[in-house]
Amino acid sequence: MTGATGFIGSAIVQELINAGYQVLGLARSDAAANSLAAAGAKVHRGDLKDLDSLRSGATASDGVIHTAFTHDFSKYNESCEIDRRVIEALGFALVGSDRPLVVTSGIGLLPQGRLATEDSVPVSDSIPRIASEEAARAVADGGVRVSIVRLPLTVHGDGDHGFVPILINTAREKRASAYVGFNRWPAVHKLDAARLFRLALEKRAAKAYYHGVAEEGVPFRQIAEVIGRRLKVPVISVAPNEAANHFGWFAHFAAMDVPASSQKTREQLGWQPKQQGLIPDIDRPRYFETRKNGDGRS
Repeated sequence: MTGATGFIGSAIVQELINAGYQVLGLARSDAAANSLAAAGAKVHRGDLKDLDSLRSGATASDGVIHTAFTHDFSKYNESCEIDRRVIEALGFALVGSDRPLVVTSGIGLLPQGRLATEDSVPVSDSIPRIASEEAARAVADGGVRVSIVRLPLTVHGDGDHGFVPILINTAREKRASAYVGFNRWPAVHKLDAARLFRLALEKRAAKAYYHGVAEEGVPFRQIAEVIGRRLKVPVISVAPNEAANHFGWFAHFAAMDVPASSQKTREQLGWQPKQQGLIPDIDRPRYFETRKNGDGRS
């Protein structure tokens, strides 16, 4: 498993171990290796640029879950191309073995403004992140059992260092919590997402698309209102052409309207989200503990 010590990956590791699996986790540092060992997983040293280490890890495993991604938005195109090569390397190691590969993608690739389903296709092949799905489809065409799990814009829960903490930090800096229009964000709790990855691995489907969506579309304004109330700053509406002044590089994501369904996923895998929703989850003091970095990571 790649990304085994990440926010979502660490939850998947525990989900798998609790279900009786032995997990081999990719670790690029001593700290990551120690974290994996403490969680009860075995350690495979390497990183996303060491394709030989990826291939050897996949060869030694009965199945592969790929959740790692380099979240450096200043080098986003490069990060997406790295992900393409990673998926190709993992797939190469599984060809002819009948062992499953589960790849991570995002709901944000899909057309905006209408309810997306598992059958929806990315709005444009010019979006850099589409590289992951393109690579997964190519590997599947090569005979590998590939499943693609699309995650929503926000996967929430304790330890979150994703989009909601970015919004919180922006509101702190700007002294206002903003929203853009009436857009909606789908959401899922990390523990529900972890169970979905396990179910996808066990299903061993070929060319399957799953949506890790517990809530189809939480109004972005509600997120902004929780942040404003918790930080005691005003909640303001900003026009689309003014969003960059408030959100900076994050304006594109803040304005996304990508409601999504997971009905087909639930029917095929028997997946039923059980954790609390986004709004009550982020409406807790823990989400508002001071963060050190501007991207929400502590």
